Amino acid sequence: MSDRLARARTSGVLAVLRAPSPELALETAEAIIRGGITGIEVTYSTPDAPSVIRELIARHGDAAYIGAGTVTTADQARAAADAGAEFLVSPGTLPDLTRAMLDTDRVVMTGAMTPTEVMGALALGVDVVKIFPASLGGPSYLGALRGPFPDAPLMPTGGVKPDNLADWFAAGSVAVGAGGDLANSASIAAHDWDDITQRAARFAAALSAVRG
Repeated sequence: MSDRLARARTSGVLAVLRAPSPELALETAEAIIRGGITGIEVTYSTPDAPSVIRELIARHGDAAYIGAGTVTTADQARAAADAGAEFLVSPGTLPDLTRAMLDTDRVVMTGAMTPTEVMGALALGVDVVKIFPASLGGPSYLGALRGPFPDAPLMPTGGVKPDNLADWFAAGSVAVGAGGDLANSASIAAHDWDDITQRAARFAAALSAVRG
């Protein structure tokens, strides 16, 4: 495993954060971190995502692993890197975009679903292949990909929950991405930070159990 992935492996769970405003994104991230999940992927679905990234890094430094998600343009990749993002995530793998992401020298995670797409992402040199939407195949599908790609760093996103976290890691995940079951949109809309903290605590407990 590359040392570039040490922080991702240590974090274990990356919270996929989508919020309707920068302020709510910050509140949500703080609630998640309070619950024990320190990997935060601030998606570009969130207005002014770079400002959120910059503020979270200012608040938490190395105590949290902060990156950008839903990166779909080279300008977004550069803006996130300039804000201090440690990793960049794209839902798919477009060659030109992926090269622009790699040019930032941040950890790069790009999306794939089929073996052909996984091969394409690995050929471009990404650090992690994001299997998305992982809910379509579940942990058994991730495990099947381990046949032809035994050493590929795979990160499932979609369908990851505390009660199946162990199955995803047993199937060979380097880390997992957790969206609605963690940064829940209804809870964000209701400003129910206690609920989000409790969700994060359940993920953190499940991760701790996986690691023994």
